[in-house]
Amino acid sequence: MSAESTPEPGIPEPNTIGTRSRGKGRRRKTHSKRRKALLVTAWTAAGVVVLGGTGVGYVYFKLNGNIKSVDINQALGADRPTKVDNGSENILVLGSDSRSGSNKKLGGGADDGSARSDTAMIVHVYQGHKKASVVSIPRDTLIDRPVCTDTKGTTHPAASGVMFNESYGTGGAACAVKTVESLTGIRMDHYLEVDFAGFQKLIDDLGGVQVTTTKNIHDPQSHLNLKAGTHTLNGQESLGLVRTRHGVGDGSDLGRIQLQQAFIKALIDQVKHVGVLSNPKKLYDLADTATQAVTTDSDLGSVNSLADFANGLKGISSSHMKMVTMPVQYDPANPNRVVMEKAKAQLVWEALKNDRTIPKAATEGTATGEAKGVVSAS
Repeated sequence: MSAESTPEPGIPEPNTIGTRSRGKGRRRKTHSKRRKALLVTAWTAAGVVVLGGTGVGYVYFKLNGNIKSVDINQALGADRPTKVDNGSENILVLGSDSRSGSNKKLGGGADDGSARSDTAMIVHVYQGHKKASVVSIPRDTLIDRPVCTDTKGTTHPAASGVMFNESYGTGGAACAVKTVESLTGIRMDHYLEVDFAGFQKLIDDLGGVQVTTTKNIHDPQSHLNLKAGTHTLNGQESLGLVRTRHGVGDGSDLGRIQLQQAFIKALIDQVKHVGVLSNPKKLYDLADTATQAVTTDSDLGSVNSLADFANGLKGISSSHMKMVTMPVQYDPANPNRVVMEKAKAQLVWEALKNDRTIPKAATEGTATGEAKGVVSAS
């Protein structure tokens, strides 16, 4: 299949996730102190904030006051890819590892004012808003970061051979968006940033998320110890699952990304079955938690805007969400890093630009595409 293939009719990818074994003689990092946040928090924030007729008075102003926003358009100006007017939307979702506030005790370190985008996903919503593709970008990808101006007006010079997540650490949201647009040639229509402390509380408010592990997962670093089987994970356990990189596979970021992707599907299914729309108090509690957990671009920075955005997403089920990781290979000079495989990545970007299904050829034969399933939604 090629990038010129016709769209496939929303055929779901298997809701599984994997890790990759590697040849002897290569070693990965032994631990990571960073905690992860997920697309799912942002997705759920959009979903549960649709309050219908109750979106007035105290409820409106309380939720509206929760939402933090940044003006990406003003920071980046006109030097950006052209918006493709085909009915699709592209959203950059980041999970940052800021050590401030309630994140400090989860982050396991001091509040030094720094942060990294440890989780990054491009969500492409197809025309008609009935299906979506999600492309994860490994944080350890070595890239050339472009010149970028942050939302405070400070310009940061270009840098070569730096890790992808350094973009957010250097210039925040605007620099992260600029870097993604430079890598892909695709304009990001919206931006959502997720706070992992809010993610943990959101899972608890939902009553947990059910997943099935096909292998034992044991990772003292993330305080996670799961036997193979079906589990209903609380917020702390869910956070441990999506941040573990030692309990599965070779300890790389690629295995963790696939855990995150499987968990997203499980959570989306869970939200659809908890009956929040028939329980106004539970809906409000979830909306309150979710809106506190996200930072948006200024176009989504109000309850009304976020609700309109959510209405455009609520028809997408997990079975119509294709999850892939940006095609990469291990860096020959440093097996703890990866580099984008440009030819195959271009198949992904061209598919999204033209609102087409991502071809299987884009991930075949890459480090991304050699995983074995260990987690699925129940």
